[in-house]
Amino acid sequence: MKIYTLTSALALVTAGTLVAGQASARDQIRIVGSSTVYPFTTAVAEQVGKTAGIKTPVVESTGTGGGMKLFCAGVGVQHPDATNASRRMKKGEFADCQKNGVKDVVEINVGFDGLTVAQSKQGTPLKITLAQLLLAVAKEVPGADGKLVANPNKNWSDIDKSLPNIKIEILGPPPTSGTRDSFHELLLEKGAEQIPALAALKKSDSKAFDKVWKTLREDGAYVEAGENDNVIVAKLETNKNAFGVFGYSFLEENAAKLRGVPLDGVAPEFENITSGKYPGARRMYVYVKKAHVGVVPGIDKFVAEYVSPRALGESGYLAKKGLVTLPKNELEAVRKSVTGMSPMSADPLS
Repeated sequence: MKIYTLTSALALVTAGTLVAGQASARDQIRIVGSSTVYPFTTAVAEQVGKTAGIKTPVVESTGTGGGMKLFCAGVGVQHPDATNASRRMKKGEFADCQKNGVKDVVEINVGFDGLTVAQSKQGTPLKITLAQLLLAVAKEVPGADGKLVANPNKNWSDIDKSLPNIKIEILGPPPTSGTRDSFHELLLEKGAEQIPALAALKKSDSKAFDKVWKTLREDGAYVEAGENDNVIVAKLETNKNAFGVFGYSFLEENAAKLRGVPLDGVAPEFENITSGKYPGARRMYVYVKKAHVGVVPGIDKFVAEYVSPRALGESGYLAKKGLVTLPKNELEAVRKSVTGMSPMSADPLS
């Protein structure tokens, strides 16, 4: 089957010559990206499939980083129309989009999530600092003399005698996941800054400091459990001494079986996330190609549904699925920007 480029598809539409044999190669929206944002986008996709007179969009869970690569690879029906992200698009990713002809990218901040460390309710309750979390998962940590050594901590009690004498086993996301990026930047970097020897290293050698909090141990204490957070949830159910790293929505969905671990004395709860008190609070996004609007049917309807009060409102169906919704004034600003399909710029990106 011939795959039409976006340019040729647009030309055909403009000329009014689209017929059955020449229609664009896709009549269904395709969305990739974050596993954390996946359940929310899937809910919106199902809603527009029922009510908007279009085919239900296909949503794939590829991880934030993997989704960005697919999304920014080019324009045309062979490329995704949108991507979910559990962090903001990076400057380098935006540059890749521009280089590959994805010029007009519309950013939708859909709400907040809290990056949580969770455990089975059958396990011994744990309360830790961000510094203790770093000392549990980093490949290298400061030794007695302050110099970096291979992480010697096997049990939580090796880090601090007040912690349980159980094996350190943390199930978390792989490098392609936006959750992994957030784990490093929201929790581990802050944890490293709380340790005097590493705070001093940051001043003397920032690259060496960054390597500490960005490099996780490979001896089984930290286990990459894949892009699907439900796999981590299932493993926590069978191992009461293990801990998992995933978004607040998954903790909320499994509240009967799991408990969140307080970090720096703050529990991963709705109010703490919206107030910014909880250290793992983060924003979540959906990115859309403006150039695909009108080429792949229904993208405008999908976007309008996503930012509608019944979806993103305080009592909307996404809030009921565990999304921490935006404050009203922020939501109105997002709605206005998205309704006008205003493209983003690289200026505020990191």
